[in-house]
Amino acid sequence: QVQLAESGGGLVQAGDSLRLSCAVSGRSVTSYAMAWFRQAPGKEREYVAGIKWSSETPPYADSVKGRFTIYRDNAENTVYLQMSSLKPEDTAVYYCAADPWFSMAVNDWDYWGKGTLVVVSS
Repeated sequence: QVQLAESGGGLVQAGDSLRLSCAVSGRSVTSYAMAWFRQAPGKEREYVAGIKWSSETPPYADSVKGRFTIYRDNAENTVYLQMSSLKPEDTAVYYCAADPWFSMAVNDWDYWGKGTLVVVSS
């Protein structure tokens, strides 16, 4: 059983940077595809970024392309989401997900963390 724990959220100003962490326990992070999703108030959960078990990174969501970077630290068994040039529309609860196979569809992921809140003020 894989367990995921996100951290690093908080309140920042527009233009700031923030790094989210997803600590993986129960299995090696290299055993799974990993991804970050987010859910803004009143909206559906959406794909942000992903990384396959092979370390290949599929396309980012258009809304974060060029500003967010996903990467993995195998020694720490952790996946990170480095966010820069943050905008108020990035405000959301950010979730980490794991699954043997990568997909941009929310319903395809087996394991989820509880989320970490990011609030970007203008």
